[in-house]
Amino acid sequence: MKATVILAHPYEKSFNHAIYQTVCHRLDNFGVRVYGHDLYKEEFNPVLTVRELGTDFSEDPLVNQYAHELIESDFIFIIHPNWWGQPPAILKGYIDRVIRPPHAYGLPPGDAGGGIPEGRLKGCRCAVVINTSNTGKEREENYFGDPLDKIWGKCVFGFCGIENYRREIFRIVADSDLELRTHWLSQAEYLVENVIKSIV
Repeated sequence: MKATVILAHPYEKSFNHAIYQTVCHRLDNFGVRVYGHDLYKEEFNPVLTVRELGTDFSEDPLVNQYAHELIESDFIFIIHPNWWGQPPAILKGYIDRVIRPPHAYGLPPGDAGGGIPEGRLKGCRCAVVINTSNTGKEREENYFGDPLDKIWGKCVFGFCGIENYRREIFRIVADSDLELRTHWLSQAEYLVENVIKSIV
């Protein structure tokens, strides 16, 4: 089994980094080959180029590597903070450059782009998003409408043919102490364990 694990947070001592390390370690304990990437540390360029647009061509070796690993992965884990109800810009760039046609989805022959795409990541058994947030649950759901859930569940993974999608939110991080963060990391471990055991 193989898993792509993507981290999008610039501060190396952030709680997101702790989640990332926990997820990678737990997957490794289950014998899963981990394609782990800290987008900021690897200095991933999020800007989609004109030459890449609508093709499978990229002069960026990281784009080609990420795309190849994504296609091979049985599991996808995305870890990032909630910034303005969206992923950080570097992660949006990962979506634009990596989770795109022809790697992640395609169009039927003769379709110029107005039809329903064919998801090409159906081999992925489960996609998991772990978010940190400083917004309370009631306000997030009732006022903001939880846009991240729609972005990942429908606009990205659903679009690419991944039906099994899970999401975990740890909040409110700004008010948390060591005890609560330790508990959250245990929850992240349990989430990985639950995903692996429920699929295999």
